[in-house]
Amino acid sequence: MAMRYRTAGFKGYNVKFSPFNDRLLAAATSANFGLVGNGRLSVLQMCAGPEGLQPRQSYDTQDALFDLTWNEVHENQVATGSGDGSIKLWDITLQQHPVARWKEHSREVMSVEWNYTQKTTFLSSAWDGSVKLWNPVQPKSLRTFAEHTGCVYTAAWSPRQADQFATCGEDRAVKLWSVNEPNGRSVATFGGHLDQVLSLDWNKYSPELFATSSVDRTIKIWDIRNPRGQVSMFGPFEFSVRRVKFSPFSPHYLATAGYDMSASIWDVRTGAVTHVHDAHSEFVVGVDWSFFHPGQMATCSWDEQVHVFNVPIPQN
Repeated sequence: MAMRYRTAGFKGYNVKFSPFNDRLLAAATSANFGLVGNGRLSVLQMCAGPEGLQPRQSYDTQDALFDLTWNEVHENQVATGSGDGSIKLWDITLQQHPVARWKEHSREVMSVEWNYTQKTTFLSSAWDGSVKLWNPVQPKSLRTFAEHTGCVYTAAWSPRQADQFATCGEDRAVKLWSVNEPNGRSVATFGGHLDQVLSLDWNKYSPELFATSSVDRTIKIWDIRNPRGQVSMFGPFEFSVRRVKFSPFSPHYLATAGYDMSASIWDVRTGAVTHVHDAHSEFVVGVDWSFFHPGQMATCSWDEQVHVFNVPIPQN
């Protein structure tokens, strides 16, 4: 049975568990499909018994919110990416205003992600085709990476290499980068998707592998040691997959959120679906795994709901 929270009037774009507190998660949401109007960051707490998911804090913004990331060194801070090109840093112990704000992107910020290993920097990517590296104590970005020719939907850090990240975007390209590369150019490009690449996530146990999903209705697994072709492919499906997320407890399981209004768990060894969460009534756009409880997951959807539920995941 899923715990549910209704983000009334705001459609979910992504949801992430806290890396510090096993009872906290947060959701980035937007009014009117993110086209016009406000956004809201909702910080939720999981309560025992019938109370379920309860609001702990919420922050309204003047523009849509498309993504969020928890600060890896400050348990009470969350950064959000906004439709007006800004990034805001919030302290969930404070009531109203962000503690920091940056605006260098000229269009919607589609992804923000904190560095898991180096922990003092985070990435943003946007519709303006750029990826930026930030340190929250600096007033300006540290570097800009601008090889994509359209929207960069996702920029994701390697789980092992502090200087390495990958990106995917509207131009069908998947790129590997190093922040230490002196000329700011990507170190590899992976080609193979036939349409926009919407999402990317790294395998936490096999750090040379990552997964992507595309408007071409496929999921691909890639190996950074061989940019010329994917390791495996799933699909084509009836609908596109909006987001992919590897389990933090097993190298073999991948969660997906999609336009079929469901979230699914895949065994990447066999390509078999091991679980389907089909309790949403609209597109499922965000999905995440708990860092504390194997098989605990969260989803958010355009049906204005956040769900938290458990799935059986063998730890092998």
